[in-house]
Amino acid sequence: MNTQAAIIPRQLHVGLIGAGIGRSLTPAMHMREGEHCGLSYQYDLIDLEARGLSVSDLPALIDEAEAAGFAGLNITHPCKQAAVALVDELSPDAQALGSINTIVFRGGRRIGHNTDWWGFAESFRRGLGDVSLDRVVQLGAGGAGVAVAHAVAQMGARSIEIFDLDPSRAHALADQLQAAHATCSFSVGHNLAEALNGADGLVHATPTGMGAHPGLPLEAHLVSDRFWVAEIVYFPIETELVKLARQKGCRVLDGGGMAVFQAVKAFELFTGIRPDAERMMQHFDSLRS
Repeated sequence: MNTQAAIIPRQLHVGLIGAGIGRSLTPAMHMREGEHCGLSYQYDLIDLEARGLSVSDLPALIDEAEAAGFAGLNITHPCKQAAVALVDELSPDAQALGSINTIVFRGGRRIGHNTDWWGFAESFRRGLGDVSLDRVVQLGAGGAGVAVAHAVAQMGARSIEIFDLDPSRAHALADQLQAAHATCSFSVGHNLAEALNGADGLVHATPTGMGAHPGLPLEAHLVSDRFWVAEIVYFPIETELVKLARQKGCRVLDGGGMAVFQAVKAFELFTGIRPDAERMMQHFDSLRS
């Protein structure tokens, strides 16, 4: 009896809530790594667009997942900030960021985490670890934008100039992170051309470039090989910005590494097992080829 029980895979059920996520590779990464780790791992996509829902339906969706016995949820655009109010506890990084991308259901409590910032930082170290971070320009001040700015500051940036279609969000991001990063100066940008003229690098942290939001997040002539470019969108892996930046001769980091490493950390939070990051990266590369 004990021998038979030992070979029955531990069952785990998780999901991803977001809009326009039908092409996400996260479920496949989690389930394949779960199989390698001896788990029966189910990962569901809960697509707001496909179901005709909105962010206002997020409380009910989280309730349903918890009641169904999910181990946890990943949360993506446009729900990362709204989800903060729907958990019982925040990890220190999530508390600092005011944005979560992972909820763990444990002991009747909901614990919110942010693995985006660590995923971006780990990807950046591997792909652009030797570049200058003195002056960084960032497009986007939403949930992902806060995480990425936190990561860039943690890696040693001296100044980060934030641009967003909603200036109040850019101001909120700058105010929020300035208190946590005394050695980095955060400011709200007003003239993108001027900012990029003196920048070491450009970080793109908006949904522009995703399948549901095609296009460039800035005018093409502003992209120059004077600076590196880091993207967070990963489906498609070659966004219009990544393609243009490579054509211009920039050093470029696509969004794939962040996608993998945020999943690495989320997998560990859901399962209590440290996954094989290299194996997950190889699987991700095979999925996108």
